[in-house]
Amino acid sequence: MSEKGKVIVKALVTGGSASGGPPIGPTVGPTGINIKDVVDEINEQTMVFKGLTVPVRIECDPETKQFEIFIETPSTASLLLKEAGVEKGSSACSDEKIGNLTLDQILAVVDAKKDIFLENTYKAAVKSVLGTALSIGLTVEGEDPKIIQKGINNGEYDEKVKGEL
Repeated sequence: MSEKGKVIVKALVTGGSASGGPPIGPTVGPTGINIKDVVDEINEQTMVFKGLTVPVRIECDPETKQFEIFIETPSTASLLLKEAGVEKGSSACSDEKIGNLTLDQILAVVDAKKDIFLENTYKAAVKSVLGTALSIGLTVEGEDPKIIQKGINNGEYDEKVKGEL
């Protein structure tokens, strides 16, 4: 894809482990931009998502040999699975639990995704992430995530989940 002479490359990379192979190398190479510089920048920016699949967009300007990297956040489910140290969610989430997270781990996922939530409040975003935890078979603080959501509704966690996103 290109816009006003720019070459735009969209790719899925493993956080912290991008390489000069396809799709990055073959698309960026013809622009004359140093592929190693692009890959190094991607790896630096995605290190926080090490081991996860991360969507990236690279905007290359063949004329100036400049590039810009835009990192998108992995899915909420991917971040939760990483926190739990498991590779995939439960196929029977109501009966088969795959792990337990702390509320602080839930808050870490909210913080990692805070720029893209549709919700306005931190509380609503936390409840959304708890819903995803429920759907992939995780418990939170040893409880069904619905119980934690009710506690949030009742103000039990106001100290941790207040404010705007």
